[in-house]
Amino acid sequence: MRRHPALCLGAMLCGLALVLGAIGPVVIGGDPSAQDLYHVLQPPSWTHPCGTDAFGRDIFLRLIYGLRLTMYEVVVSTACAAGIGIPLGLFSAMAPSWLDRAIMGLSDMAFAFPGLVLALLIVSLLGPGLFHALLAIAAFSIPIYTRLARNLTHALRHATYIEALQVLGASRARILFRHMLRNIAAPVLVQITLGAGTVVLSAASLSFLGLGAQPPMPEWGTMMSDGRNVLGAAFWPCLFPGLAIALAVIGLNCLGDGLREALDARSEQS
Repeated sequence: MRRHPALCLGAMLCGLALVLGAIGPVVIGGDPSAQDLYHVLQPPSWTHPCGTDAFGRDIFLRLIYGLRLTMYEVVVSTACAAGIGIPLGLFSAMAPSWLDRAIMGLSDMAFAFPGLVLALLIVSLLGPGLFHALLAIAAFSIPIYTRLARNLTHALRHATYIEALQVLGASRARILFRHMLRNIAAPVLVQITLGAGTVVLSAASLSFLGLGAQPPMPEWGTMMSDGRNVLGAAFWPCLFPGLAIALAVIGLNCLGDGLREALDARSEQS
Protein backbone atom coordinates (compact mmCIF):
# COMPACT_ATOMS: atom_id res chain seq x y z
CA MET A 1 0.00 0.00 0.00
CA ARG A 2 2.97 2.32 0.48
CA ARG A 3 3.62 2.03 -3.25
CA HIS A 4 0.05 3.14 -4.04
CA PRO A 5 -0.84 6.37 -2.19
CA ALA A 6 -4.26 6.53 -3.87
CA LEU A 7 -5.09 3.17 -2.32
CA CYS A 8 -3.99 4.41 1.11
CA LEU A 9 -6.06 7.59 0.81
CA GLY A 10 -9.14 5.73 -0.40
CA ALA A 11 -8.80 3.06 2.28
CA MET A 12 -8.47 5.69 5.02
CA LEU A 13 -11.50 7.68 3.84
CA CYS A 14 -13.66 4.58 3.38
CA GLY A 15 -12.49 3.13 6.70
CA LEU A 16 -13.29 6.38 8.50
CA ALA A 17 -16.74 6.43 6.89
CA LEU A 18 -17.40 2.85 7.97
CA VAL A 19 -16.36 3.56 11.56
CA LEU A 20 -18.41 6.76 11.78
CA GLY A 21 -21.43 5.12 10.21
CA ALA A 22 -21.20 2.10 12.50
CA ILE A 23 -20.55 3.69 15.89
CA GLY A 24 -21.21 7.40 15.33
CA PRO A 25 -24.97 7.33 15.96
CA VAL A 26 -24.45 5.10 19.01
CA VAL A 27 -21.83 7.41 20.55
CA ILE A 28 -23.45 10.74 19.64
CA GLY A 29 -27.08 9.71 20.09
CA GLY A 30 -29.97 12.05 19.44
CA ASP A 31 -32.76 12.16 16.89
CA PRO A 32 -31.65 13.44 13.47
CA SER A 33 -35.22 14.56 12.72
CA ALA A 34 -35.79 16.43 15.97
CA GLN A 35 -36.65 20.08 15.31
CA ASP A 36 -35.63 23.04 17.45
CA LEU A 37 -37.31 26.14 16.09
CA TYR A 38 -35.55 28.32 18.68
CA HIS A 39 -32.16 27.59 17.08
CA VAL A 40 -32.89 27.87 13.36
CA LEU A 41 -29.95 28.39 10.97
CA GLN A 42 -27.37 28.62 13.71
CA PRO A 43 -23.81 28.92 12.31
CA PRO A 44 -21.19 26.25 13.08
CA SER A 45 -20.19 26.26 16.77
CA TRP A 46 -18.95 23.92 19.48
CA THR A 47 -22.53 22.89 20.19
CA HIS A 48 -23.37 22.35 16.51
CA PRO A 49 -20.10 21.71 14.58
CA CYS A 50 -21.86 22.05 11.20
CA GLY A 51 -24.60 24.44 12.28
CA THR A 52 -28.34 23.87 12.11
CA ASP A 53 -30.76 23.87 9.19
CA ALA A 54 -34.01 25.75 8.59
CA PHE A 55 -35.83 23.52 11.10
CA GLY A 56 -33.20 23.75 13.81
CA ARG A 57 -31.93 20.22 13.19
CA ASP A 58 -28.26 19.52 13.88
CA ILE A 59 -26.54 19.12 10.50
CA PHE A 60 -23.57 17.15 11.87
CA LEU A 61 -25.89 14.62 13.50
CA ARG A 62 -27.84 14.26 10.26
CA LEU A 63 -24.61 13.77 8.30
CA ILE A 64 -23.57 10.93 10.60
CA TYR A 65 -26.94 9.22 10.29
CA GLY A 66 -26.81 9.88 6.56
CA LEU A 67 -23.63 7.79 6.39
CA ARG A 68 -25.64 4.71 7.26
CA LEU A 69 -28.15 5.59 4.57
CA THR A 70 -25.34 6.05 2.06
CA MET A 71 -23.89 2.63 2.95
CA TYR A 72 -27.34 1.12 2.46
CA GLU A 73 -27.59 2.77 -0.97
CA VAL A 74 -24.19 1.46 -2.05
CA VAL A 75 -24.80 -2.08 -0.81
CA VAL A 76 -28.30 -2.50 -2.21
CA SER A 77 -27.70 -0.90 -5.61
CA THR A 78 -24.30 -2.50 -6.19
CA ALA A 79 -25.49 -5.92 -5.03
CA CYS A 80 -28.45 -5.80 -7.42
CA ALA A 81 -26.37 -4.60 -10.38
CA ALA A 82 -23.41 -6.95 -9.85
CA GLY A 83 -25.60 -9.87 -8.79
CA ILE A 84 -27.48 -9.73 -12.10
CA GLY A 85 -24.85 -8.33 -14.46
CA ILE A 86 -21.92 -10.62 -13.62
CA PRO A 87 -23.77 -13.97 -14.00
CA LEU A 88 -25.40 -12.64 -17.17
CA GLY A 89 -21.99 -11.72 -18.58
CA LEU A 90 -20.56 -15.13 -17.69
CA PHE A 91 -23.49 -16.85 -19.35
CA SER A 92 -23.24 -14.64 -22.44
CA ALA A 93 -19.56 -15.47 -22.96
CA MET A 94 -20.23 -19.22 -22.99
CA ALA A 95 -23.58 -19.06 -24.81
CA PRO A 96 -24.07 -19.69 -28.55
CA SER A 97 -23.02 -16.81 -30.76
CA TRP A 98 -26.56 -15.71 -31.62
CA LEU A 99 -27.54 -15.49 -27.96
CA ASP A 100 -24.31 -13.70 -27.10
CA ARG A 101 -25.00 -11.10 -29.80
CA ALA A 102 -28.56 -10.64 -28.56
CA ILE A 103 -27.46 -10.03 -24.95
CA MET A 104 -24.72 -7.65 -26.01
CA GLY A 105 -27.15 -5.86 -28.31
CA LEU A 106 -29.48 -5.22 -25.38
CA SER A 107 -26.53 -3.95 -23.36
CA ASP A 108 -25.57 -1.58 -26.16
CA MET A 109 -29.14 -0.27 -26.26
CA ALA A 110 -28.95 0.45 -22.53
CA PHE A 111 -25.62 2.23 -23.03
CA ALA A 112 -27.30 4.52 -25.57
CA PHE A 113 -29.17 6.26 -22.74
CA PRO A 114 -27.27 8.41 -20.23
CA GLY A 115 -27.40 6.67 -16.88
CA LEU A 116 -29.05 9.44 -14.89
CA VAL A 117 -31.63 10.07 -17.64
CA LEU A 118 -32.56 6.38 -17.63
CA ALA A 119 -32.80 6.47 -13.84
CA LEU A 120 -35.09 9.51 -14.02
CA LEU A 121 -37.32 7.65 -16.48
CA ILE A 122 -37.55 4.55 -14.29
CA VAL A 123 -38.24 6.50 -11.10
CA SER A 124 -40.87 8.55 -12.90
CA LEU A 125 -42.63 5.31 -13.84
CA LEU A 126 -42.27 3.63 -10.44
CA GLY A 127 -42.81 6.72 -8.32
CA PRO A 128 -40.47 8.63 -6.00
CA GLY A 129 -38.82 6.79 -3.14
CA LEU A 130 -35.41 5.61 -2.00
CA PHE A 131 -35.85 1.96 -2.96
CA HIS A 132 -37.19 2.84 -6.40
CA ALA A 133 -34.23 5.17 -6.92
CA LEU A 134 -31.79 2.40 -6.00
CA LEU A 135 -33.49 0.00 -8.41
CA ALA A 136 -33.19 2.62 -11.14
CA ILE A 137 -29.48 3.11 -10.42
CA ALA A 138 -28.96 -0.66 -10.46
CA ALA A 139 -30.81 -0.91 -13.79
CA PHE A 140 -28.42 1.39 -15.64
CA SER A 141 -25.42 -0.25 -13.92
CA ILE A 142 -26.26 -3.83 -14.92
CA PRO A 143 -24.96 -3.47 -18.53
CA ILE A 144 -21.60 -2.25 -17.21
CA TYR A 145 -21.05 -5.41 -15.19
CA THR A 146 -22.50 -7.59 -17.94
CA ARG A 147 -20.11 -6.32 -20.60
CA LEU A 148 -17.11 -6.39 -18.28
CA ALA A 149 -17.76 -9.98 -17.14
CA ARG A 150 -18.53 -11.08 -20.69
CA ASN A 151 -15.35 -9.59 -22.20
CA LEU A 152 -13.12 -10.97 -19.44
CA THR A 153 -14.71 -14.41 -19.62
CA HIS A 154 -14.63 -14.46 -23.41
CA ALA A 155 -10.88 -13.88 -23.31
CA LEU A 156 -10.50 -16.98 -21.10
CA ARG A 157 -12.63 -19.32 -23.20
CA HIS A 158 -9.68 -20.75 -25.10
CA ALA A 159 -7.21 -20.78 -22.21
CA THR A 160 -5.40 -24.08 -21.83
CA TYR A 161 -6.76 -24.86 -18.39
CA ILE A 162 -10.35 -24.18 -19.53
CA GLU A 163 -9.95 -26.59 -22.45
CA ALA A 164 -8.45 -29.15 -20.06
CA LEU A 165 -11.44 -28.81 -17.75
CA GLN A 166 -13.80 -29.32 -20.69
CA VAL A 167 -11.91 -32.45 -21.76
CA LEU A 168 -12.09 -33.79 -18.20
CA GLY A 169 -15.87 -33.41 -18.32
CA ALA A 170 -16.34 -30.47 -15.94
CA SER A 171 -19.80 -28.92 -16.17
CA ARG A 172 -20.27 -25.48 -17.66
CA ALA A 173 -21.54 -24.10 -14.37
CA ARG A 174 -18.46 -25.42 -12.54
CA ILE A 175 -16.13 -23.88 -15.12
CA LEU A 176 -17.91 -20.53 -15.01
CA PHE A 177 -18.40 -20.02 -11.30
CA ARG A 178 -15.48 -21.97 -9.83
CA HIS A 179 -12.68 -21.22 -12.27
CA MET A 180 -13.52 -18.31 -14.58
CA LEU A 181 -15.15 -16.14 -11.93
CA ARG A 182 -12.10 -16.55 -9.71
CA ASN A 183 -9.82 -15.31 -12.47
CA ILE A 184 -11.90 -12.24 -13.30
CA ALA A 185 -12.50 -11.31 -9.65
CA ALA A 186 -9.81 -8.61 -9.52
CA PRO A 187 -11.10 -6.32 -12.32
CA VAL A 188 -14.68 -6.96 -11.21
CA LEU A 189 -13.78 -5.87 -7.67
CA VAL A 190 -12.22 -2.69 -9.05
CA GLN A 191 -15.37 -1.96 -11.07
CA ILE A 192 -17.57 -2.53 -8.01
CA THR A 193 -15.49 -0.04 -6.03
CA LEU A 194 -15.56 2.55 -8.80
CA GLY A 195 -19.26 1.95 -9.37
CA ALA A 196 -19.98 2.60 -5.69
CA GLY A 197 -18.94 6.23 -6.18
CA THR A 198 -21.40 6.51 -9.05
CA VAL A 199 -24.12 5.09 -6.81
CA VAL A 200 -23.47 7.73 -4.13
CA LEU A 201 -23.53 10.57 -6.65
CA SER A 202 -26.58 9.28 -8.54
CA ALA A 203 -28.59 8.60 -5.36
CA ALA A 204 -27.79 12.08 -4.06
CA SER A 205 -28.80 13.60 -7.41
CA LEU A 206 -32.15 11.81 -7.46
CA SER A 207 -32.82 12.77 -3.85
CA PHE A 208 -31.89 16.38 -4.61
CA LEU A 209 -34.52 16.36 -7.37
CA GLY A 210 -37.11 14.93 -4.98
CA LEU A 211 -37.22 11.49 -6.62
CA GLY A 212 -35.10 9.53 -4.14
CA ALA A 213 -35.15 9.62 -0.35
CA GLN A 214 -37.98 11.73 0.98
CA PRO A 215 -37.87 14.20 3.90
CA PRO A 216 -37.22 13.98 6.80
CA MET A 217 -34.74 11.17 5.97
CA PRO A 218 -31.17 12.46 6.52
CA GLU A 219 -30.02 11.67 2.99
CA TRP A 220 -27.25 13.98 1.81
CA GLY A 221 -28.96 14.90 -1.45
CA THR A 222 -32.18 15.69 0.39
CA MET A 223 -30.24 17.83 2.86
CA MET A 224 -28.74 19.83 -0.02
CA SER A 225 -32.19 20.25 -1.52
CA ASP A 226 -33.50 21.63 1.77
CA GLY A 227 -30.47 23.88 2.14
CA ARG A 228 -30.83 25.52 -1.26
CA ASN A 229 -34.08 27.14 -0.11
CA VAL A 230 -32.17 29.18 2.49
CA LEU A 231 -28.94 29.62 0.57
CA GLY A 232 -29.28 33.38 0.64
CA ALA A 233 -29.41 33.43 4.45
CA ALA A 234 -27.05 30.56 5.32
CA PHE A 235 -24.59 28.55 3.23
CA TRP A 236 -23.75 25.72 5.67
CA PRO A 237 -26.93 23.63 5.14
CA CYS A 238 -25.73 23.10 1.55
CA LEU A 239 -21.97 23.20 2.09
CA PHE A 240 -21.48 20.34 4.54
CA PRO A 241 -23.70 17.74 2.79
CA GLY A 242 -21.95 18.64 -0.48
CA LEU A 243 -18.55 18.13 1.15
CA ALA A 244 -19.71 14.77 2.53
CA ILE A 245 -20.79 13.62 -0.94
CA ALA A 246 -17.52 14.82 -2.47
CA LEU A 247 -15.39 13.06 0.16
CA ALA A 248 -17.35 9.83 -0.23
CA VAL A 249 -16.96 9.81 -4.01
CA ILE A 250 -13.27 10.78 -3.81
CA GLY A 251 -12.60 8.03 -1.28
CA LEU A 252 -14.32 5.35 -3.35
CA ASN A 253 -12.68 6.46 -6.59
CA CYS A 254 -9.22 6.57 -4.97
CA LEU A 255 -9.84 3.11 -3.54
CA GLY A 256 -10.85 1.79 -6.95
CA ASP A 257 -7.90 3.39 -8.75
CA GLY A 258 -5.51 2.14 -6.09
CA LEU A 259 -6.87 -1.39 -6.30
CA ARG A 260 -6.58 -1.32 -10.07
CA GLU A 261 -2.91 -0.35 -9.85
CA ALA A 262 -2.15 -2.76 -7.02
CA LEU A 263 -3.86 -5.74 -8.70
CA ASP A 264 -2.39 -5.05 -12.15
CA ALA A 265 0.51 -7.46 -12.67
CA ARG A 266 1.98 -5.26 -15.40
CA SER A 267 2.26 -2.28 -13.06
CA GLU A 268 3.96 -4.47 -10.46
CA GLN A 269 6.52 -5.60 -13.03
CA SER A 270 7.26 -2.04 -14.10
